[in-house]
Parts: sequence; C-alpha cells; structure tokens
Amino acid sequence: MLRNITLGQYFPGTSIVHRLDPRAKLIASFCYIIAIFTAKHYISYGILIALLFVGIALSSIRFSVFVKGLKPVVIIICFTAIMNLFFTKGGGIIYTIGAINIYYDGLLRAIFMMLRVLMLLLSTLLLTYTTSPLMLTDGLDYILAPLKKLKVPVHDFTMIMSIALRFIPTLIQETEKIISAQKARGADFDSGNLLRRAKALVPILIPLFVSAFRRADELAVAMDCRCYHEGMQRTRLRVLKYTNIDIALISLSLCLCVLIGTLRYFGL
Repeated sequence: MLRNITLGQYFPGTSIVHRLDPRAKLIASFCYIIAIFTAKHYISYGILIALLFVGIALSSIRFSVFVKGLKPVVIIICFTAIMNLFFTKGGGIIYTIGAINIYYDGLLRAIFMMLRVLMLLLSTLLLTYTTSPLMLTDGLDYILAPLKKLKVPVHDFTMIMSIALRFIPTLIQETEKIISAQKARGADFDSGNLLRRAKALVPILIPLFVSAFRRADELAVAMDCRCYHEGMQRTRLRVLKYTNIDIALISLSLCLCVLIGTLRYFGL
C-alpha cells in the first residue's frame, strides 16, 4: 500500500505540460478545482473529465501511474459514495435493501461526489507529477508575493510546503525499510484483531519518528551551512517567464470557470 502513495513525487519529462510555467499550472489547477465544486449537471462533469484526460494525455505519463496514486484513497472514495447513496432522499425510490431505501437523487449525488473526489485527486496528481517541488515553491512564491506587503511570511510558507512534499517519498521509503527490518526479526503486522495490529505499529512509528527528526536536523544544518536565513531576499537560478502557451492556459482556465458557472446558472 505504501508503494502506491505517489503524492509529492515528480516524474521528469519534456512534455508540453512539464514545460509549462508553474504559476500557470497553479492558476489552472485552482480554476479547475473551483469549476469542480461549481459543476452541477452531467454536461459540466463531462467537460471537466474530458479536459482532465486531455491534460493527462499531454503529460506523457502513463494513466496506470495515476491509477496507482488513487489506490490508497479508494476506501475514502467508496465511503463518500455510500454515505451519499444511503442518506440522500428524493426523486423516488429505485431500490430497497431491507429497511433501507435508495433514492434516485441519492444515486446521482453519490456518482457526482465520487467524480468530484476523483477529479480533484487526479488534477492534484497531474500538478505534482509534472512540476518539481522547487518549481512549485517558486510559482507559489510569485503568486502570493502581494501578501508580503501585509507582512505575511510567504517565502517561509512555500519553503515549508516544498520540504513537506519532498519528504513524503523519503518517509515512505523509510517506513518500508523499517517494516522489512521488523518482519525479518519476526514481527507480525497482518494477523490478529484491529487492536493487536495497532499495537504492532508501535515498533514502526518510534524508529520512523527518530529517523524523521534526524533528517530534519540534518536538513537544518545543511541549510545553515549554505547561509540560508529567514526573511532574506534571495535570488533564483531560474527566472520564471510566461510564454504564449502559459497565457493561453490561464485564459482557458478562466473561461472554464465562467462556462461552468454559466451552465450551473441555467441548470446544466
């Protein structure tokens, strides 16, 4: 299961999506998320799904990689769909399971909520797969730059986010190594009831926390040795510049929000 967690991983490539400016991709992702929660009808969902698949196809990353990234949250997606299916009433009863009635509106809401979660996760994976953490940090720093006038520590926030994304794959690999080492010593993580399995995780969590704090200390020392200080104005190796494709993407994203909002207004 841990190997299926790919959030925070970056897959280097030369596709058109990889070459886009990180600011344009962040703005496009934000507009897409707004459109997801604005969509109400199957026409709107069809447009959003089509655009998402176009983006995945242009990224040149195999769709199986995205499916692999969704596996850890399958339970959450199914739980969300089931809750909406059984607890939403209206539109007439279409099926009865014992004392539980399944309504037409509940079925539609379950499908739409499941699609929303899937599109949200896939769009997030598309962003992280095609953009390195460093470029994400620079893009967020540029976008949130106006908040610096309000004394908001924008650079510190983006740096924390970048470090957190970089540490996700590292901690997953460290966890797998600890589990393998504990199994080699006779530890059993698969048998027993839920309480016993929870207790069996203690020999994993303690070394993992120790390793995480050790890595954090090493990172702090490395940053200090490179004269990194909070709040200082720093130059960048790569200066971000918008291209015509970036401007077109931002314009398309804004038009998408307007289109989905208009369709919602007309009940579509």
